[in-house]
Amino acid sequence: MLRRLIPVPAFALALISTLLLAACAPQRAPLASTPRPLWAMTESDIAIDPAFRTGTLPSGLRFIVRKGSNPAGTALVRMEIAAGSLDEQDDERGYAHFVEHMAFNGSTRVPEGEMVRLLERAGLAFGADTNAQTSFTYTLYTLDLPRTDPALLDTALMLMRETASELTLSPEAVARERGVILAEMRDRNSWGYRAAVDEMGFAHPAARYPARVPIGTTATLEAATSARLRAFWQRHYVPAKTTVIVIGDLDPAAAEAAIRAHFGDWAAAPAPPQPDAGPVNAADRGRTAVYLDPALSERVTASRHGPWFDERDSTAQRRETLLRQIGYDIINRRLQRLARQADAPFRSAGLGTSDVFRAGRTTSLVVDTVDGGWQRGLRAAVAEYRRALTRGFTAAEVAEQVANVHTAHRNAAAAASTRSNGALVGAALALIRDDVVPATPESSLERLEAFLPAITPDAVLAALTRELVPLDDPLLRFAGRRAPQGGAAALRETWREAMAGGLAEADPVALQPFAYTDFGPPGTVVSDTREPALGIRSVRFANGVRLNLKPTTLERGRIWVSLQLDGGDMLATRANPLATDMTLAFAAGGLGRHSQDDLQTVLAGRTVGFDLSSAPETFAAAAQTTPADLALQLQLMTAYLTDPGYRPEGETLYRQTINAFFARKDATPGSALGAALGGILSDDDPRFTLQPVAAYRVLGFAGLKAALADRLAHGAIELAIVGDVAEDEAIGLVARTFGALPAREAEFRPYPEQRERPFTRNLTQRVIRHTGPADQALLRLTWPTRDGDDPVELLQLELLEKVMRIALTDSLREQLGKAYSPAADSDMPRIWRGYGTFAIAASVSLADLPATRTAIRATVEELRRQPVSDDLLLRARQPLLEAFDNALKSNRGWLALVERAQSRPDRIERQLRAAERLKALTAADVMAAARRYLDPAAAIDVAVIAAEVPR
Repeated sequence: MLRRLIPVPAFALALISTLLLAACAPQRAPLASTPRPLWAMTESDIAIDPAFRTGTLPSGLRFIVRKGSNPAGTALVRMEIAAGSLDEQDDERGYAHFVEHMAFNGSTRVPEGEMVRLLERAGLAFGADTNAQTSFTYTLYTLDLPRTDPALLDTALMLMRETASELTLSPEAVARERGVILAEMRDRNSWGYRAAVDEMGFAHPAARYPARVPIGTTATLEAATSARLRAFWQRHYVPAKTTVIVIGDLDPAAAEAAIRAHFGDWAAAPAPPQPDAGPVNAADRGRTAVYLDPALSERVTASRHGPWFDERDSTAQRRETLLRQIGYDIINRRLQRLARQADAPFRSAGLGTSDVFRAGRTTSLVVDTVDGGWQRGLRAAVAEYRRALTRGFTAAEVAEQVANVHTAHRNAAAAASTRSNGALVGAALALIRDDVVPATPESSLERLEAFLPAITPDAVLAALTRELVPLDDPLLRFAGRRAPQGGAAALRETWREAMAGGLAEADPVALQPFAYTDFGPPGTVVSDTREPALGIRSVRFANGVRLNLKPTTLERGRIWVSLQLDGGDMLATRANPLATDMTLAFAAGGLGRHSQDDLQTVLAGRTVGFDLSSAPETFAAAAQTTPADLALQLQLMTAYLTDPGYRPEGETLYRQTINAFFARKDATPGSALGAALGGILSDDDPRFTLQPVAAYRVLGFAGLKAALADRLAHGAIELAIVGDVAEDEAIGLVARTFGALPAREAEFRPYPEQRERPFTRNLTQRVIRHTGPADQALLRLTWPTRDGDDPVELLQLELLEKVMRIALTDSLREQLGKAYSPAADSDMPRIWRGYGTFAIAASVSLADLPATRTAIRATVEELRRQPVSDDLLLRARQPLLEAFDNALKSNRGWLALVERAQSRPDRIERQLRAAERLKALTAADVMAAARRYLDPAAAIDVAVIAAEVPR
């Protein structure tokens, strides 16, 4: 795969493994850029997957159609306009995004406000199924169709055509939507956003793109008029800049015909070229900057720029790219190994190269450290950078990465016939954005296997040095909450010392084969039944372990395995509320005979994984594997239960995570609310209340081991296996792993003393303080409801939630323009007796807080006063019905049902009857639920405002 042609600032590199890079070699001369082909496959020796139908209308509009049946009976419709914020003039900043918003606000055939309603009636939820996004280079409109009947496809394409050429852009609608966009701008002004914008400006101070952040500026948005937005829209929404994509469970010929019918008469128009995102200055060096924000963890970034390489997709280029990526992955694997030490020099580090659009490329070394640890971390990361590029790689390191790449290609080929519609859309978008030919997974595997003998350490290093930009006298940027001791000068001096220092020999890594393959004599099956309605097979072993199986053909070559172990948060008591908090670091503690880092190498090329979480009633783990690796996946899970390592590096990771969380917990209204709400609603019950940071810092694996030991040894276990699985073979594999364990408790414990969860009776209005911008505020109203034991009432409140969301969107967003994304949520867990909540929340400006509270209460009163209209009820219910209809069209959907099929068999009955029960609910039922639970006087009113606002 070629590199994506998007700017990836250095702050993202540590999190995005596909953009890792390296440095320190002579640069080759930049290639002369030639005009891009209309379709990349016409100039490539890579054959396009023949299932993709591509074409161009006389007007210049392109289309891509493909049959896809995962999920069955659904389709994805996309329209991409090759125009984004880069196309804006100085006084048009934010216009591409503004026009995107206006696509939902009236056109020739669809009155203002009716587009979303029309789609909701057809079963598409606003936001989830109906959406759009604006980037620097494109604007993408998305419709996820829950059905593929011709009428719905016709509606979808009609709406796309309306957006392309028929928007009304009325002055009144523009004025209303301006408030929504300004609200979005306010909400997105987070510490992370500000750091990203500063990073772009520092990296490329003379480039166009840092001054074209898609949200725009307050001044240009305030000055936007209907006429000016129309001018931008007409200039850039032209056929030659438009691509329509339809992928799903439908006849490709019929889909192509529908595209031609809807777009065939759209007249051609001039297509202005997109301005260059640069310039990117390859000579830029030696600059140093310090950026401070109280929410930021410490990070040092070193980077250099180079020219963009115009590398067209071909077999030779894919081989070159693969060699480079293996080199990056080896270097970052070394850095990861250092980060996993008990006394790690840094929290994480990454080396990578990314394209800056088509204007240049940037090589960056990013080092994340604990506060005050930047010098040690930078020295250690620079040493690995230098060691790799001066001494190269070992055959074992290359073999580890090749094994991972080979397995990924084999798995993709095995699942080729059931690739998801989303993955196919991603391939289509890569073709139009990045000129990457969507080949078949089988042909990609064939090309890889033909190239495997040529992947040597020398070849990897040579490819890496042909691309990377040497980090000589780089740009250095420090980000954190406190300035580095010695300031910018110390940063520069530390870099020079690290680059000039000696390089010790790397310690060899000696590993043993996976040590957990024998758990004793296989267990005996004592019960084997099949549920008649859905065909779920339930097995019980003599030791008490339960196994549920559901073979599917939804994803060829893919299997999901779920583990549910009795305990979870039920072990957290008022006396010891943090008993299981360190579970998030359990897997990082490794095994008794392998560290987590060793496991990554030992299991290279195998599709297995493990992580454990503490859920309300159980300890839970889930992993995706393959038929070939199912045995190993079960062995790995069993090993973690029988011989957890509790190694100190897991404790280190936990404390780093905790310290970072507490340092920024109040940095935004949302995070401040999340930190405080549990205590407010529970009257400070310690099980649901954030404790002082010191309480978390003293936690260690000794305490977690004491809390988990009995459950690991004796707790009830329920396994689920879903996907491309042979049932009898899987039963045999479980018999040799979990089934071979000593006898366990037969049932999940009831924990009656833990089933009580208080809800406060203190109706005093609460105010929480955040440390973000002064104009940001958040309002949340919460009501107590009930638990989820009654399936009808659960659906009744879920329908009320959907009705409330639509009503709030109409009032707070569309009419008042006060909030970008108001929310409603009904939470009715079956965990705590009688406990449930219904909540409404809206992020607003501080000045609009009183008006928002009034509007929310008025909306609630209206829903209590009289039944909603038939149309509103349809718009709320239809997306829910479609979701129920599509719930079991994915292995993940099945897994949610199968994982507790023996201990919670009523979930099956609920699934089977959900649509019937939902259809039976009326507007009167919705009103009754609002009257029963949403008494305005009973709401817990919590406002989050900035710390600097006077009391």
